[in-house]
Amino acid sequence: MTQRSLLTRLTDEVRHSLDNLAETAGSLGTPTLRIGVTGLSRAGKTVFITALVHNLVHGGRLPLLEAAAGGRLARAYLEPQPDDNVPRFDVEAHVDTLLKERIWPQSTRQVSELRLTIEFESAHFLSRTLGRGKLHLDIVDYPGEWLLDLPLLDKDFRSFSAEALTRARESGRAEISADYLAALAETGPQAEADEQDARRLAGLYTTYLRACREDERALSMLPPGRFLMPGDLEGSPALTFAPLDLGGHDGPLRPGSLGAMMERRYEAYKKHIVRPFFHDHFARLDRQIVLVDALNALNAGAGALADLEIALAEILAAFRPGKVSRLFSIFTRRIDRILFAATKADHLNRSDHDRLEAILRRLVARAIERAEYSGADVEVLALAAIRATREASLSHGGETMPAILGTPLSGERVNGETYDGKTEIALFPGDLPDDPAAIFDAKAPAGGVRFVRFRPPELQVTAEGVKLSLPHIRLDRALQFLIGDRLA
Repeated sequence: MTQRSLLTRLTDEVRHSLDNLAETAGSLGTPTLRIGVTGLSRAGKTVFITALVHNLVHGGRLPLLEAAAGGRLARAYLEPQPDDNVPRFDVEAHVDTLLKERIWPQSTRQVSELRLTIEFESAHFLSRTLGRGKLHLDIVDYPGEWLLDLPLLDKDFRSFSAEALTRARESGRAEISADYLAALAETGPQAEADEQDARRLAGLYTTYLRACREDERALSMLPPGRFLMPGDLEGSPALTFAPLDLGGHDGPLRPGSLGAMMERRYEAYKKHIVRPFFHDHFARLDRQIVLVDALNALNAGAGALADLEIALAEILAAFRPGKVSRLFSIFTRRIDRILFAATKADHLNRSDHDRLEAILRRLVARAIERAEYSGADVEVLALAAIRATREASLSHGGETMPAILGTPLSGERVNGETYDGKTEIALFPGDLPDDPAAIFDAKAPAGGVRFVRFRPPELQVTAEGVKLSLPHIRLDRALQFLIGDRLA
């Protein structure tokens, strides 16, 4: 780490301490727990937050959340969020989309926030005599792709370029990066800086990253993250750069050259985009859930799984895990609990849920080791924040097989048949292997589980006409790990 980088990091730590002190002073005595919700594209972040809020506000079935099971949850309600410069997570619109239209809400494309206040009775007699407890739960939603940018803070342009080009030339990526690599070969880093060359290279590199993310490849190592989710920064110079082949060019890049321009824009990307995200959002988290769409990677094969494993390790390298006493938490924050959750468990039979957890545990083994070494508590589970299927049985050739019942989304194909979004089907999804190591074998074939996207469920209605809360698988277990101790 350079002297400049060390000074920058020390300055950031002082800023974080001052911000934490001001935030604590402004909480008026009500403790606040900030939970980050992230995951790579289509892992189910929006659905998870919507289900969490809906079940807590509407008294959902949460038997594994001890405060709910013991009847100690008095009420939960939404309040104005504390950060006026952060978009609000539009939970009401997402609930309407799920319940009225029965379609999944749009994916996370920017940072958003929501404050949920929970009133509860303490499990301890002395605390109960002092009155009802209250907890502000601030939920911060952000794209997992942005986390892949945080390791860039400690990498210069030369290191970033070397790593990016090594990946682009790998056997699983070389075909889709061919246009970008061909353009790169025609433009040397010492050529004169030209805006059209920069735009062309950045556009081809972005096209290559998008192709990596398609379902048939399901690759995950795709920095810079804002290239895929630029928002209102699209077209800005800070997003108009690309890695260059600097292998034969030691020393500083010539002023006025294309390489020098790309290097300057890369540093501007870190300064004006990545570092503010780290300071304003990421460094203020207390707990974190990382949602992982392992099924999509399973369908794409061992290469996608290996890429996902690297991406998750990179993401966790950016975390600030560890335990901090309540006293010192006034000045500094650390993520003391991290939950890794394999989503879409409702696409499998319950007998496969333990296997899905084992696969996820293998994927994040390195990240878990680092987090636990720092003192953070880590949990791994398979969940479905909203359960879209039910379990059933299928008879075929005199044999009974476990199946799932659900309504495929319009346009989904199963065995050559395209569905209209109205027809419910019974499907045998396949089985996961008992040994997770088997699917990480590079020679193992892709597939094994039939991945079909189902519509959200219709809410069940009681005999009295009351609609029940959104069904789920292990959402209560996730809540117990993330907030259960704060409701004790």
